[in-house]
Amino acid sequence: QVQLVQSGGGLVQPGGSLRLSCTASGTIFGYNVMGWYRQAPAPDKERELVATISSGDDTYYSDSLKGRFTISRDHAKNTLYLQMNSLKPEDTAIYYCSMSGTVNSLEYFVWGQGTQVTVSS
Repeated sequence: QVQLVQSGGGLVQPGGSLRLSCTASGTIFGYNVMGWYRQAPAPDKERELVATISSGDDTYYSDSLKGRFTISRDHAKNTLYLQMNSLKPEDTAIYYCSMSGTVNSLEYFVWGQGTQVTVSS
């Protein structure tokens, strides 16, 4: 069973930077995709995709975030990162990491516990 544990986040001023981390443990092999999602603190806001990266390091970014956010992963450490630069107040949200793949022909999708990012002066 795959588990994800997140770290990082916190309070940052507009224009600042933060790096989020997400470490995976458990049975991990074969092709998989890790990603970052976020959910803003508003009743009508749904969880939105930020970026994904495959085990082959193919990346995908939300068009609105491309250029400010960078997703990466350290395969040796089973750790996913999200480097966030030039942060804006509208980036305030709970950020979740995810992992999806297949183990023994069974598909899985797991979430991290979430971490709060607040951009405010």
